[in-house]
Amino acid sequence: MGRIAWGDLERALGAHDPIRIGQPVTARAAVAVIFREGVHGLELLFIRRAEHPQDPWSGQMAFPGGRAEPGEDDLARTAIRETAEEVGLDLERAAGRLGALDEVHATARGRLVDLLIQPFVFRLEAPQDADAREEVRSVHWISLDALLGPALRSTMRYEYEGQVIEMPCFRIGDQVIWGLTYRMFSNLEYVLRGGKALT
Repeated sequence: MGRIAWGDLERALGAHDPIRIGQPVTARAAVAVIFREGVHGLELLFIRRAEHPQDPWSGQMAFPGGRAEPGEDDLARTAIRETAEEVGLDLERAAGRLGALDEVHATARGRLVDLLIQPFVFRLEAPQDADAREEVRSVHWISLDALLGPALRSTMRYEYEGQVIEMPCFRIGDQVIWGLTYRMFSNLEYVLRGGKALT
C-alpha cells in the first residue's frame, strides 16, 4: 500500500457507511481518531491512559475519548469534548471532521462491556500542541504509513481464563497498541484499502 495522502483519506471515509451495532446498551462513548500533517506524511494521535485501579483499560494505548454525558446525544460532540479534556486540543476550532468508523462493542479483560463506542475521524488543520492532562500519561503521534506497513506489527501473549492467547498488536518502542484500539485501527485500514482485508 503506497503513501496515504489527505485526498486518499477523505475519499475512503466519504465512501464508507459506518456500521451501527444497534444493540441496546446503558452507555455510549466516542473517540477521536485525529490526523495531522507530519514531517514524513500523515500522523495519528494516540494517548497512553493514566494508571487507575477503576479503569478497565488503565495504562493502555488508546484514542482520546470517553463516555457520553447525560443528554449528550451527538457523539461527535462527546469526542470533541473528551479530546479537549484529555489532551487540550480544540477540535471544534482547529480541525475538520472527515467521517466515522464502525461502531465497536467494548470489551475489557476478555469480556463484553455494556458500552458501544463510535470513532470519529478528524483532520487537524491548525497547529496545536497535544498535552497530557490528568487522565493521560503521555501522548504519541505515530506515522500512518508505519502503522500500515509490516515493521510495527507483532503479537502479544494475553492470559484469559487460564489460557494464553496470541493477540495481534503494534509495538512502537516500549508502547503496545492492542485490543479495542487495535480493532478500531484495523477498521480504518479496511476502509483505506477500499473494503479489502489485509492479507
